[in-house]
Amino acid sequence: MAELQLAIRMLQDREAAWLDGWRRRVMPRLPQHARMVLSLVPAVGWAPTFLGPGKAGTLPELVEEVRATPPDVMNNELAAMAELQSVPTWARRLGDDETLRGQLWEALEQLYEQLLGPYWQRLTGCFAADRAVRTQHLLAGGVERLLTLANPLWMRWNPPVLEVRMANGLDHDLYLQGQGIVLVPSAFASRSIVDDDESQPQVTYPLPGDLSLDRLTALVPEQEVPGSTAALAALLGNTRAAVLSVIAEHPGCTTTELAGLSGTTPPGASQHATVLREAGLIHTTRYRNTAHHTATTLGIALLNGPDGTRQN
Repeated sequence: MAELQLAIRMLQDREAAWLDGWRRRVMPRLPQHARMVLSLVPAVGWAPTFLGPGKAGTLPELVEEVRATPPDVMNNELAAMAELQSVPTWARRLGDDETLRGQLWEALEQLYEQLLGPYWQRLTGCFAADRAVRTQHLLAGGVERLLTLANPLWMRWNPPVLEVRMANGLDHDLYLQGQGIVLVPSAFASRSIVDDDESQPQVTYPLPGDLSLDRLTALVPEQEVPGSTAALAALLGNTRAAVLSVIAEHPGCTTTELAGLSGTTPPGASQHATVLREAGLIHTTRYRNTAHHTATTLGIALLNGPDGTRQN
C-alpha cells in the first residue's frame, strides 16, 4: 500500500519524466472514481494515513484494514490535513457517507490493479535483488556498514543518528537508540521517506543506481510468453533448467550459492547464469565481486506449465 501511494503521487508528478511511458499506458485506464483517491494523495503534500497501512500483507488483507478504519478516525485525519493543505469538499463527508467510502475503497483497489498489478512480480524481483545486497552489507560489516551503504545519496549514518534527506526537501534526523529499523526499497520513490514510528521506524528509499534499469524494465508491458512453455523448458536442458529453478526459488542467490544448490561448479553456474541472463530469463546485480541472481517474469513463466503450475 505504501508503494501504491508513491505510484499515485508519481502518476501526478509530470517532472518525473522517466515514468512517462508508464504514465501514458495507465492514464487511459484509470477507474471511474480514481480522481477521488488522487485528490487525497497529491503529487506533493500530505495524505491520510488510513489509505496506506504501513505493514506488509496481501492486497485483500490491507484493503480490508483500510475499510475497517473507524469513521471518526477518517474525520479527524482529514480535518488535520485541512489545516495544512486544501482538502476536497466531498472528503469532509467521508466518515458519514457509507456510499462515498465504498466508491473510494473500490477506486483504491482498481488503482492497484492498473498502476502496480501488471508489474508487481517483476518489481518484487528488483526488491529481492536489493535485499540480497543489503544482506551482504550486514554480514560483511554489521549494522554500521548496512546503514552507511544503504542509500548514500539520500541517507548518511552519523552514529548514533541516521540523517535522511526526505522527499519534501527537509532533512530528518532519526535517532535509533537501539530500535529496530525497517528499510524499504521503492521503485517509485525519488527520495527517502521516513515514518518515525516510536516502536520501529521505517525508511523508504529509491532503488539504487545499479537497479535503475531493472526498475524501468519492470514498468514496461509484459512480453508475450510463447504458448508451449513445456517445449521451451525442454530446450534448456536438465542442468540449465535446474539452475533456473534454483534462482526462481532463491531470489538474490550468489553464484557460489547457486552452484551448491544446483549441484554444479561455480564456473559452471556462472556460465549457465550468463546464458539465462542473455535470454532474458534472469537478471543479475553485482556488489563488488559478488553477483546476485533473480528470475525475471519470463523465466518464471518458462518454469510454469500452461496452467500456471511449476513443471518438474
